[in-house]
Amino acid sequence: MREEDRVYLCTSCHWEKVPFARWKAGYATCLSCGETAAKQARKGWCVAPMHKSNYMLITNADLLAGLNNKGGLVK
Repeated sequence: MREEDRVYLCTSCHWEKVPFARWKAGYATCLSCGETAAKQARKGWCVAPMHKSNYMLITNADLLAGLNNKGGLVK
């Protein structure tokens, strides 16, 4: 049996089939479960403007402490 012919089931819901190209790319979840997990992960993200620079994507809340060193409490 070829690898492309195997049935890959979602590791989250165990119901939907995962396309071979998606499985080969390293995603073990179906599209709907993957989208749900991505939305949950993005809830904790924040975009902060840097002083005299561009915007920075913050994924860890500890990085926000002391970010604005032009005023306020600096760690």
